[in-house]
Amino acid sequence: MKKLALLAIPAALALAFTTNAMAADGKAVYTDNCAKCHGDDGKGATKMGQKLGARDYTDAKVQASFTDEQALKSLREGLKKDGKTMMRAFELSADDLKASVAYLRTFKK
Repeated sequence: MKKLALLAIPAALALAFTTNAMAADGKAVYTDNCAKCHGDDGKGATKMGQKLGARDYTDAKVQASFTDEQALKSLREGLKKDGKTMMRAFELSADDLKASVAYLRTFKK
């Protein structure tokens, strides 16, 4: 029984570090790829964000208006409106895309 407990502790620590690393990765991916338009705070109040009509992701109604899958599709394929590119497609790993969407969800108030 002691051996089982001793094995469980490192496994739990590894899971905790992996979860924290993923959250940190999401913030890093967002900062590197999204913050220029959407802002560090997710409000979309940057010059570029205002020009392109970036949404305020701190607004719970905005967050409720799309699913994670829709957000991932937008990141993979980009967004166009009236033939104009509003957001380019991002060539990032599936894990990075999911982590950035998870981080984006933390802005909701």
